[in-house]
Amino acid sequence: MADKIIENNQVSIMGKIDTGFEFSHQVFGEGFYTTELLVKRLSDSEDRIPVMISERLVDVSQDYVGEYIEVHGQFRSYNRHEEKRNRLVLSVFARELKFVEEEDDSIPVNQIFLDGYICKPPVYRKTPLGREIADLLLAVNRPYGKSDYIPCICWGRNARYASAFTVGGHVLLWGRIQSREYMKKVGDSETEKRTAYEVSVSKLEYIE
Repeated sequence: MADKIIENNQVSIMGKIDTGFEFSHQVFGEGFYTTELLVKRLSDSEDRIPVMISERLVDVSQDYVGEYIEVHGQFRSYNRHEEKRNRLVLSVFARELKFVEEEDDSIPVNQIFLDGYICKPPVYRKTPLGREIADLLLAVNRPYGKSDYIPCICWGRNARYASAFTVGGHVLLWGRIQSREYMKKVGDSETEKRTAYEVSVSKLEYIE
């Protein structure tokens, strides 16, 4: 059953380590650390994607900044309480990791598959230039009764299709993880730069 559930959330990314390992938490004596990967887009820009790695997969005392790694795992979420409210924190949870030569074209750079359920009404809108967009929040089940809540963004025909989805609807989707910087208001006159993460959807299917 657990293996079946793991199949509903699959991520493969390849990129350059940009930060040192920072301790996150410990479970049953196993330490987990976060780092950030720079993952190239088809354009010249990059996505900065947080990755959660067990100390059992890699020697976290070493400095790997600038090295390239290939990661297979899941896109996970948890709620962090801050400023009197909960904030959804997303990262790639690494199940397998290996170091690779720079720019190995045979490795998928950034791909994700999710099998989950719509947990909020889709938000459909058009940009000032007329481009259609739909925002989805997908609940993806995990073993032991947990779920990950993954923000997804659809474009064009996919956005129009997704706008009709209903809460509780079963959806399969394929795409890539992207990062996006925005300014968050934190006081009456203060703002700070934050980074949001979401799945940019390339293909989706509604299961009746």
